[in-house]
Amino acid sequence: MIANDILRKIRYSLDLKDKDMIEIFHAPGHNIPEIHLHTLLKKEDDKEFVLCSQALLGTFLDGLIIYYRGELKKEAIQSGPVKITNNDVLRKIRIALMYQDSDMLEIFKLSEMEISKSELSAFFRRKSHKHYKACGDQFLRHFLQGLSLYKKRPVQQETVSRTEKVWVKRNK
Repeated sequence: MIANDILRKIRYSLDLKDKDMIEIFHAPGHNIPEIHLHTLLKKEDDKEFVLCSQALLGTFLDGLIIYYRGELKKEAIQSGPVKITNNDVLRKIRIALMYQDSDMLEIFKLSEMEISKSELSAFFRRKSHKHYKACGDQFLRHFLQGLSLYKKRPVQQETVSRTEKVWVKRNK
């Protein structure tokens, strides 16, 4: 998947506004003008489309963690440019939203892709581990599709009367 698709799908899944997106990019110290954000979110066939770099996607995912969980107490160690893999995208979304294995499995299930807990844990292992599994584009697409369904689904019932129940949407 190209980084622009990932940005668009995360934005849709988490219902992020332009202001939120700019704040997320700004959190790890990267300032992005709103006009540049719009060019990153355009479709590939649009003449104003600009390809999102791996470094910019990494900055966005780091900012997403800061946006949802707050600043780090210690200074993060930054190394040279690193290629962001689908496994890294899954890992950073999981960290940002504080999801457990059960949440991740439910997200995959909502997108009609059932995976086992051992398959899921293989995505989060080190590359050198013998049970490491690379997350393919299809897995990431299903995860991002399931994430939008997971965030927008009703999660609890509030009883108004003995015969009437009201569904409440999940808070961000």
